Amino acid sequence: MDDRQRLEQMVNEINMYQSQLELLKQQIETVRASIAELISAEESLNAIEGKENTETFVPIGAGSFIITEIKNTDEVVVGLGAGAAAKKNIGEAKESISSQKKNLEQLVDKMAGDMQKLSDYIVKKSPEAEALLRKVETEEAQRQ
Repeated sequence: MDDRQRLEQMVNEINMYQSQLELLKQQIETVRASIAELISAEESLNAIEGKENTETFVPIGAGSFIITEIKNTDEVVVGLGAGAAAKKNIGEAKESISSQKKNLEQLVDKMAGDMQKLSDYIVKKSPEAEALLRKVETEEAQRQ
C-alpha cells in the first residue's frame, strides 16, 4: 500500500471515529435528560409522600397547568418501559426510579469511557496522519 492510500485510510478512520464521538455525545445528552426526568419524579414522590388530599399542578402542555387534588398518595403508576406500567406503592416506586437512575448513570459512565478512548485514539492518530500528509505532499512536489 502506498503512502497516499495509507493517508486516505487513516483520514477515513479518524473521520469515522469523530462521527462515533459525536454520536456518543448526543446519546449521553439524551440519557442525561432521562436522568433529569427521573430526578424530577423522585422529587415529586418525596413532595407528596404521606400527604392526604393535597393539591398539585398537572401539566397539560404549552406551559399550561390545571390544579388538581391528589386523592391517593399511597400508590402511583410507574412506567416499566415498552409502554407498560404498573401500580406501586410510593416506596416501591422510589426504588424503581432509583434503580433506573443508577442504571442510566452507569450507562453514561460507560459511554464517557468510550468517548475518552475514541478521543485518545484520534489524538494519537492525527499527528501520524499529518506527518504522512506532509510526506505525500513533499513526494508529489518533487515529482512535478
